Amino acid sequence: MVSQKVIVKNPTGLHLRPAGMLCEKSQEFKSKISFIHKTYHANAKSVLSVLGACVKSGDEIELVCEGEDEEKALETIINLVENGLGE
Repeated sequence: MVSQKVIVKNPTGLHLRPAGMLCEKSQEFKSKISFIHKTYHANAKSVLSVLGACVKSGDEIELVCEGEDEEKALETIINLVENGLGE
């Protein structure tokens, strides 16, 4: 298991479009990918779970990856979030 904290930088937080982008990218990996926001644990492969976290711009999330491609998954998802999730 690997994890890393990251700040959500896109101005609108994780609304539907960036949440969908995060889920789509997460589904490319075999590893379990989730994140923790405050006390909420979200499955990064589920749009409803990501939206339920209510992540806003400037919020910190801790990404957690567990599985055979966990290192690559974490690196890829961190880069996606740091680059604003397409916004």
